[in-house]
Amino acid sequence: MNTAAPSPGATLRLGTRRSTLAMAQSGQIAEAVRALTGRPVELVEITTYGDTSREHLAQIGGTGVFVSALRDALLAGEIDFAVHSLKDLPTAEPEGLTLAAIPRREDPRDVLVARDGLRFEQLPDGARVGTGSPRRMAQLNAWARAVGREIETVPIRGNIDTRLGYVRSGELDAVVLAAAGLTRIGRIAEATEVLDPAHVLPAPGQGALAVECRAPHDVRSADLAARLAELDDPYTRVAVTAERSLLAALEAGCSAPVGALADLLADGQVVTEMRLRGVVGSTDGSTLVQLSTTGPVPASPADATALGRELAAEMLAKGAAGLMGERAH
Repeated sequence: MNTAAPSPGATLRLGTRRSTLAMAQSGQIAEAVRALTGRPVELVEITTYGDTSREHLAQIGGTGVFVSALRDALLAGEIDFAVHSLKDLPTAEPEGLTLAAIPRREDPRDVLVARDGLRFEQLPDGARVGTGSPRRMAQLNAWARAVGREIETVPIRGNIDTRLGYVRSGELDAVVLAAAGLTRIGRIAEATEVLDPAHVLPAPGQGALAVECRAPHDVRSADLAARLAELDDPYTRVAVTAERSLLAALEAGCSAPVGALADLLADGQVVTEMRLRGVVGSTDGSTLVQLSTTGPVPASPADATALGRELAAEMLAKGAAGLMGERAH
């Protein structure tokens, strides 16, 4: 095992998944780190269990399946830091690693990509809508019920091209994807509708990236962690901390039907409040527990954690616990 920190001026090794989206995300962070440190950054491609398994995420658990191999490589000293989609990270912090930076978040919302340029409420009865997420299934089915329609949510896996291909081929009428992913690979124009969080709340942490490195154990590793920390956006960190705290307090993994979004509300140019919304639902959309709370912008991640726990407690009191075992079939 070689856990020595990189020497000053040495090439930094950035661990990333191999997908087009992961490489695009990691490439953006690599450029930022090069600009900060003046050091070359090499992308090291790593295959995760989530990339090789053909099972649906709800069946393999979702939590950590895209990050454990990257974390193993970090702890073994094979890479110096890693970039993850924050929504894929388990809420428990691993020993020996630190979340050095959460850069400014991309659009956290979901988007619809539908045939013939259709919006969600224009889809016909019986429309087949693809998504691998029980969270999306629950809210899409509830929305369809609310407007007097019936849709079929179809569990799918695969990269963005694979998912969009289901619509192009006519196998599905629409798919739902994260706006951030399409934006980062330059294909957001293919979305036919950005879904209002009033109808579909995103996954906790959606649209945010996580830059992770080994916990400082000597001067050189402390220096790398400190330089990476310069990429951190404090508003994004408190928002996603509140969302992930809610998820953790519900004792739910990232494949559970839980949505959360913390909005920072401004008075003119000054951010004054944060609104946290959460939802838990049955995948058929027949039952949703959806609540929100608004208060001062948390002064620290600890305050954001407390806000998430408070809203989770209210949701549990309203019956959310009975919905946590829901999974896509």
